[in-house]
Amino acid sequence: MTPLVSIIMGSTSDLPVMEKAARFLDGMEIPFEMNALSAHRTPEDVERFAKSAGGRGVKVIIAAAGMAAHLAGVIASMTTLPVIGVPIQSSLEGLDALLSIVQMPPGVPVATVGINGALNAAILSAQILSLGDAALRERLLDYKESLKKKVVTANEELAKVTFKHKTN
Repeated sequence: MTPLVSIIMGSTSDLPVMEKAARFLDGMEIPFEMNALSAHRTPEDVERFAKSAGGRGVKVIIAAAGMAAHLAGVIASMTTLPVIGVPIQSSLEGLDALLSIVQMPPGVPVATVGINGALNAAILSAQILSLGDAALRERLLDYKESLKKKVVTANEELAKVTFKHKTN
């Protein structure tokens, strides 16, 4: 199986957050890989990865890092593949990571999701891949429908909640 999405973490301490992306991709039947690479500790490995990912069949890269969160930007500077940055909450409530990822110079875009937003990164990856995959597009439509059903069910449950002055 050739990975279509690559999930890259600055360290394995990011795994509890990034597991959400892995679970979603797995459920959508999207082949993926997971690796730990550091823009600061293993820059040669990051360069080798970024320059070879497309040739190995990877279509989208999800890069997560906290603190000095340069990983997504460094990878984006070395590939034409879409890179989605996931800022990890590790210090300063994750704002330092968010700003490091979102403030990219012209010509080096990184799509950025919210702090600890690994699930949204995986959904965005799937949406990108679905542009050329009708079956995946159908699975995404089913997923979106399940989200709608959760809200309908929540409203049905809320209708059963009673208060003296509640009108619905």
